[in-house]
Amino acid sequence: MRAMFAAKRARPDILLPIVFLASRVTKATEEDETKFLRVLQYLNNTRELRLRLSPGTIIQLHAFIDASFAVHPDARSHTGIVITIGCGALYVKSMFQKLVSKSSTEAELIGLSDTIGQVIWTRNFLEAMGYSIEPATVYQDNLSTIAMVHNGAPTSHRTRHINIRFFFTKNLEERKEIRLEHCPSEGMLADFFTKPLQGGLFLRMRDRILGYTH
Repeated sequence: MRAMFAAKRARPDILLPIVFLASRVTKATEEDETKFLRVLQYLNNTRELRLRLSPGTIIQLHAFIDASFAVHPDARSHTGIVITIGCGALYVKSMFQKLVSKSSTEAELIGLSDTIGQVIWTRNFLEAMGYSIEPATVYQDNLSTIAMVHNGAPTSHRTRHINIRFFFTKNLEERKEIRLEHCPSEGMLADFFTKPLQGGLFLRMRDRILGYTH
């Protein structure tokens, strides 16, 4: 939980492994201990890094939302969200989905449904502070999910079973509270909180999330 505190306050780059390890507390193995020690070693080697927030020239809300399909032993998917206003991640979350989805498109739609409320709350908060805010830009890397939201209905027989409550995102778009746009996977910051990344991709996304690059 001390590591979780650090991840929530200053080092969101360790949030994904800490969320996973927190779910293993009651059934931890030596392998889990090894993973945790690797996280601590990474923190020790990068102790100069910390979350840095700075505003942009225009107050514009951006949200990156992504999901990894059926990555957990119980077949549940995993959702990640990053919200930015200027430089650095204003809000991040990495969480298990509560429902078992039947496709990657459905997992993405559930991820939108579970996290879009935070986007709207942040936009409303900024408006209450006196800022004039354009519709929040919500980035998705799944074109099928974007098509379903725009249509307000499933696009094939494989997704017709999804409950209608997941389509309130379309209503938010019609009310011009959000604007859903496609983002290629290599630029999807929320990927950082849904799957382990390595090499240059990890470093590029980490630096953007921590606020060292735009």
